[in-house]
Formats: sequence, C-alpha cells, structure tokens
Amino acid sequence: MEQRISLVTLGVTDVARARAFYEQLGWRGQEVEETVFFQAGGLAVVLWGRDKLAADAGIDDQGADGFGGVTLAQNVRSRAEVDEVITAAVAAGAEVTKPARETFYGGYAGYFTDPDGHVWEIAWNPGFPLAEDGTITVPDFGATG
Repeated sequence: MEQRISLVTLGVTDVARARAFYEQLGWRGQEVEETVFFQAGGLAVVLWGRDKLAADAGIDDQGADGFGGVTLAQNVRSRAEVDEVITAAVAAGAEVTKPARETFYGGYAGYFTDPDGHVWEIAWNPGFPLAEDGTITVPDFGATG
C-alpha cells in the first residue's frame, strides 16, 4: 500500500450546515448528489451524510461511542489493486467491514478498519484519474455553487 491518502470523508449530520461552516473558513466546494467535494492540496476533503457514510462502509454507527463519522480513502489505479491492498491490509491485521464490490458511481471499492478501528476505503474510481505521483484532482462536475 502506497503511503498516501486520496480523500478524507467527514460524516456529518447536516451537509448544508457543514458546507456553510467550511465555506465560512474560506473553502470552496462543489456539491454533487448531496456530497460536497473540496480540493485540499493533493487530496480532497468530502462532506457526506453520516448515516450514508456508515452504511456505505458497513459500519453500525453508535454515535460518539463507535464509528467516529470519518473514513480515510485511498484511490488506486485498478480494480485489481483494490483487491491487492485489501488483502495486504488483512494480512497486516485489518478487519474487512465491507468486501470490495461494484459501486454506485461505476467504480469498485471496499472498506477495512485498522487495528485501532480507523476506517479506510480503498477505491478504484474511473471518474477520478490519478496522476503518476498518486494525487487526484476533483473533476469539474459542472455543479453550481
């Protein structure tokens, strides 16, 4: 697994309120399908409904006592690499919370937790091409605002 992070997704209870907060800090994002994407240097910070994020990761959200409402994501270059990284993570002590499978956005992804319970998504997303150094650029979705 390469030493990098592609996306930091924050599970929020109110996407509009969260977006307003970050925009008050000077961030500018794009909203697509109730998900807000902020380009943050070589990675992206994403705001998504906490309930949707927990369900997507295969996590039972216990509020502050369990799932913390945050996942770390690494985009990879192929479907096969998703499987390779998840296999390596399991070998290192990770627990798979959602096996890799086709996604609603036309990609392929799975989730695991590290030994401390931090949730990682490993994803191949044809809409987010990777540069040679592994960085992503949030595409122009043509969204307003």
